[in-house]
Amino acid sequence: MGNIVITAKKSRNSQNELKQQFLLTGYERGQALITLLFFTIVGITITSAAVVMILVNSLSGTKQQQGEIAYDIAQSGAENGLLRLIRNPAYTGETVSIGNGSATITVTGSGTVVSPFVILSKGTIGSFMREEQITATYQNNLLTVTKRGEAYQ
Repeated sequence: MGNIVITAKKSRNSQNELKQQFLLTGYERGQALITLLFFTIVGITITSAAVVMILVNSLSGTKQQQGEIAYDIAQSGAENGLLRLIRNPAYTGETVSIGNGSATITVTGSGTVVSPFVILSKGTIGSFMREEQITATYQNNLLTVTKRGEAYQ
């Protein structure tokens, strides 16, 4: 028995197929670059959005804090108004500096049951302003608070 040798000739079709495979590989390299670019852009967009959200939350937190400080200043002014009213029933108000803000205190009324004292304290810090209002009567040398709370306008 003899050995059979089979030889294959490369045809033009197989050479064209190799060229096409090479060209597809070149396209795939470009496609990979475009995919990488796409994911990079998506990643940068998500990161930028997260940074913007953090900044917005930080600023709103600061504004919330300043509003609370303005309310605390208003309460301090109202307490000061009560103290001054106990010492002097003819007290009509003043402006008091408290920390970086101020409290403007106004007192109206005569202190009777018919016309009670109304102490209005406006606490301001920067561009924030909050108000506290206290209603009190003065009878028999005794100042009685009848109503207290934040005043809304």
